Amino acid sequence: MEDEVRLRKAMAGLDAALIDAMIAKGRCVEVPAKVELLHEGGYVKELPVVLDGLVRVYIGHEEKELLLYHIRPAESCVMSFSALLGRSPSRINAVTERPSHLLLVPEVEVRGWLRDHPSFADLMFKLYDERYADMLRTVEQVAFGDLPTRLLDHLHRMAGVNGSEWLDVRHSKLAQELGSAREVITRTLKKLERDGRVEVGEHGLRVR
Repeated sequence: MEDEVRLRKAMAGLDAALIDAMIAKGRCVEVPAKVELLHEGGYVKELPVVLDGLVRVYIGHEEKELLLYHIRPAESCVMSFSALLGRSPSRINAVTERPSHLLLVPEVEVRGWLRDHPSFADLMFKLYDERYADMLRTVEQVAFGDLPTRLLDHLHRMAGVNGSEWLDVRHSKLAQELGSAREVITRTLKKLERDGRVEVGEHGLRVR
């Protein structure tokens, strides 16, 4: 019953028949923080939909990562969606940023809902548009932006995702997500603090 209430609240924008189908055919799971949901090369058997919590999607090379986007409540992973429909290996990694409740939907249901429920197709196309914009911005910043600008933008995005202007983050985690080194991130944050762009306090840091 609790899972049903959570699902109906998160997916309230969808049509009632689709929500009923999600309850009947989907599988709700509770996942702790820092659990890998998908890795590059793996196959997607069920489409994840976040009911509450937060999932980080990234690509990795050796020990570096590059954040692509976050999946928030009432959203799904478009890269997982693409891999599932194409029955192809995943090109991304996904990990829970904090404890999360997920709805897992089998492939056959995903295909049926795309055909029978326009609101589900509309949701996925909307997410495609938003995630494409996120990834295009990341590419532009990596190709043309300097690290201070990239770091400030990343902190702004994190504040929006977390719903708090104060961020409690490790320099090593920022370096990992930006494909940089911890020492470089530390130097950049100190410069941004001197320039008045970042404030550091007992609650962490925030962008001014």
